[in-house]
Amino acid sequence: MSSELVRELLDAGIHFGHRSSRWNPKMAPYIFDKRNGIHIVDIRETLKGLLRAKKFIGRVVSENGDILFVGTKRQARDIVAKQAERCNMHYVNERWLGGTLTNFRTIRSRLQRLEELEGLMAGPTWEGGFSKKMKSTLTRELEKIRKNLSGVRKMTRLPGALVIVDVRKEQNSVREAQSLGIPTICLIDSDSDPDMASIAIPGNDDAMRAIDVIVRELATAAEEGLRARPPMPERTEEHDPTAGGPPVRRRGGRRDGGDRDRGGRGGDRGGRGGDRGGDRGDRGDRGDRGGGGGGGGDRGVAPPELAPAGAAPAEVGGAPAQA
Repeated sequence: MSSELVRELLDAGIHFGHRSSRWNPKMAPYIFDKRNGIHIVDIRETLKGLLRAKKFIGRVVSENGDILFVGTKRQARDIVAKQAERCNMHYVNERWLGGTLTNFRTIRSRLQRLEELEGLMAGPTWEGGFSKKMKSTLTRELEKIRKNLSGVRKMTRLPGALVIVDVRKEQNSVREAQSLGIPTICLIDSDSDPDMASIAIPGNDDAMRAIDVIVRELATAAEEGLRARPPMPERTEEHDPTAGGPPVRRRGGRRDGGDRDRGGRGGDRGGRGGDRGGDRGDRGDRGDRGGGGGGGGDRGVAPPELAPAGAAPAEVGGAPAQA
């Protein structure tokens, strides 16, 4: 950590905790001193937690994971939205809707409803196809969904980690993340429970400047993780330079496999046809044997050595040849 960042954190008041009467005893390892009835957070523990959090976020994002920033308190709303948008991640800065993670399918259905309403209002039937009351109802529904879910509009899957400002206020989001096994990175004050966080960053979670510095550093780590992501593989194209027209995209060789399959099926049909021909030949042999033995009647064909001189062989299944 640079000395400029340490000075910036101290100037922002990151080390000021709550009154000692409100403290959580589990925060004792992170408390440096108590002055005038106020706990002083150990800045070394703050830097240690911030460094761990930045490394973890960089690894999660570089492995194609997403980060969800959560901060619904008044001091954190604008900061969370600004920094999350800067690093192209998701955020919740209004009200945490129950089931945002554990019932994510329902949240996606509400976002689909948002797209439907926006398309409806942009369409040609909006002006003359609805009454004023219906327009007002649909507009209120649109604004409500936008207010609560605009930050997760592009989130198509569960995040790889959560960044939370003030775990006491955001207990619902912490519990949902814990139930799904999603790691949480939390800025915790002296009145909070550090066991609720996978990675705890002890510090003042009420001062806007302190929140801004911490969230900004974590967003920068997410940006670095995005740059470290491996490039997406490009789709291969096959093109014959002697033939006109655009390149032809192959779909995993299905066409070649289908041709081979059809050829195999044709071979099977040919084999079955050959078997039928062989069966017919066997029947002819049986007819020959019947004719030679005298028991086949007119169905048999007499062998050349047994046929009378000058007589034509009889046709199979037909009348005897005339002498």
